[in-house]
Formats: sequence, structure tokens, C-alpha cells
Amino acid sequence: MDEKTKTEIEAAAFRTLVDHLREKADVQNIDLMNLAGFCRNCLAKWYSAAAEKKGATVGYEAAREIIYGMPYSDWKAKHQKEASGEQIAKFKEQNPDGFHKHR
Repeated sequence: MDEKTKTEIEAAAFRTLVDHLREKADVQNIDLMNLAGFCRNCLAKWYSAAAEKKGATVGYEAAREIIYGMPYSDWKAKHQKEASGEQIAKFKEQNPDGFHKHR
């Protein structure tokens, strides 16, 4: 497979993932972090970092809007629920320092 085709396939898969996460707004970021080790904010940070490597500037907030499909504050107000004690305990177990690592 040539590099251009590979990149186009990867981009299509990424867009599908982003669309899927937008449709599954009921899935909370803490659930994603606890189950998969990443969240929508990770994707935004990876997006911003990838843009920077290519010489483009896409700030974190702009990247979050790309991932969430709306400003983060709007998504948070519309979809984010308070984390349960169980969710928080699992997060703390996996992140003893209290911080989620965005690879």
C-alpha cells in the first residue's frame, strides 16, 4: 500500500472514531479513561500536537471543538454528568497521582 492511500485510510478511520464519539455523548470521558486509557481531550491534544508537527497551529480549544463538534463548554453543559464515586475510585486506582496522562 502506498503512503498516500495509507494516510487517507487512517484519516477516514479517525473521522469515523470522532463521529462515533460525538454520537455516543452519553459515554463520559471518565469512562473512556477508565476503560481505554484515553478520552476525547486526549484526542484533542494529539490532534493539536500532530498539527504542530506539520507546521500548522491548532490550539487545544480549537482541537477540542473539532473533536466534540462544538465548543467544549457547550458539550460539557449539555452532556457531562458528575462522576460517580465508583468512577472516581477506579480513576484514582489507575492514576495514583490524580492526573490522567495524555501520551
